[in-house]
Amino acid sequence: MNFKNLTISDIKNILKNVSLEDFYHHYFEFLKKEDEKIKGFLFFTEKLAQKTIEELKNKPHDLPLWGVPIAIKDNILVKGERCTAGSKILENYIACYDATVVKRLKEKGAVIIGKTNLDEFAMGSSTENSAFFKTYNPFDNQRVPGGSSGGSAAVVSAGLVPASLGSDTGGSIRQPASFCGIYGLKPTYSSVSRYGLIAMASSLDQIGPLARNLEDLILIFRIISGKDSFDSTYIEKDKKVKLLGVPEEVFGLGIEEAVKETFWSFLEKIKKNFIIKKISLPSLNYSLACYYLIMTAEVSSNLARYDGIRYGLSSKDTNLLDKYFNSRKEGFGQEVKRRILLGTFVLSHGYYEAYYLKALKIRRYIFEDFQKAFKEVDLILMPTSPTLPFKIGEKTRDPLSMYLSDVFTVSVNLAYLPALSFNIGFKNNLPIGAQAIGNLFEEEVIFKFLKNLEI
Repeated sequence: MNFKNLTISDIKNILKNVSLEDFYHHYFEFLKKEDEKIKGFLFFTEKLAQKTIEELKNKPHDLPLWGVPIAIKDNILVKGERCTAGSKILENYIACYDATVVKRLKEKGAVIIGKTNLDEFAMGSSTENSAFFKTYNPFDNQRVPGGSSGGSAAVVSAGLVPASLGSDTGGSIRQPASFCGIYGLKPTYSSVSRYGLIAMASSLDQIGPLARNLEDLILIFRIISGKDSFDSTYIEKDKKVKLLGVPEEVFGLGIEEAVKETFWSFLEKIKKNFIIKKISLPSLNYSLACYYLIMTAEVSSNLARYDGIRYGLSSKDTNLLDKYFNSRKEGFGQEVKRRILLGTFVLSHGYYEAYYLKALKIRRYIFEDFQKAFKEVDLILMPTSPTLPFKIGEKTRDPLSMYLSDVFTVSVNLAYLPALSFNIGFKNNLPIGAQAIGNLFEEEVIFKFLKNLEI
């Protein structure tokens, strides 16, 4: 069997003539061999897969994902499996329940085949911050796959699995989707349950799907989305798409010439079917600074629970204060420590009003700026990343340079909006992505737009 680049439909057709046991026996051999090139998986979940295979024998074959393999980012809980969040501090943590999204995938017949690599606690734009190993871009193993969902993007792009789940706090699904030449959706905040997602920044985090095929991405989204009794925050809207807005500000935010040229070429190609309108989103100039204040503040709060006492890595110190400090010192990587320190600072007495409170006001301004724009246009188009996939090690010594990778994506999270990254071309065999941004709960509007593209 040839397992490379199979879609969900392909796999379901194969399973009409091949037993699940036979398929997965050979499939795991394929996965282990092919993943050596990109190192997208932290580990495979073979025992869970075998258990699921036995259960599927008694379930109807017309389930939409019956027997279909899905990969899960390793900050999303899968019952009975390790969930490390890419960190030493959770290296041996075993999840005691399924995240809602995992539960829904299983109910529709999916086989969870492995947990994918990520930047530690989803903090990064390159998957170089994983505490275990780096993941490589399938198009060029000297370059990063993006982050923090780099493992989830790489295994889909390399043709190992038809779809995966990632999480997006400031671009962590869309940027790796762009760097790996696939589809990646950051849904509207609250449209997909976050129950069972290890929190980074709770008001920004969102689980979403990645896929090579648009139909596969839409299917996964429709399965995992919807109201959840464990997550109180849901709605769905539809409309015709004709008028597309392009913010003029994006072309002054450090964009590489190759990205700019490819984006303009893409706009020229779609002009026959859509009206392209230049719009202004002045709030984009403030979004990166606003994001890194709010995000680090929430990181500081959320990661306080990793104290070496309740769960996770625990220092051998007998003195309680030493145990608390050394567990965090030994368990957290450099980038995580940096963000905790920044967040603690902006929340501290004397600086709360100057930084955090001001950032919350800017967030409201960003939200209102987008709402104003959506009164003029149906969807907003922007490049996903200002650069091509960069080389491994190129930005690790300069955190600010790495943070600038998020300049086109963070505003979407701050404004709670949905956005889908898709490939619009290549430069030097490296993929370039654009993102279609919709108003609140307009995922179906974005899907309709992409289905109607003729490029």
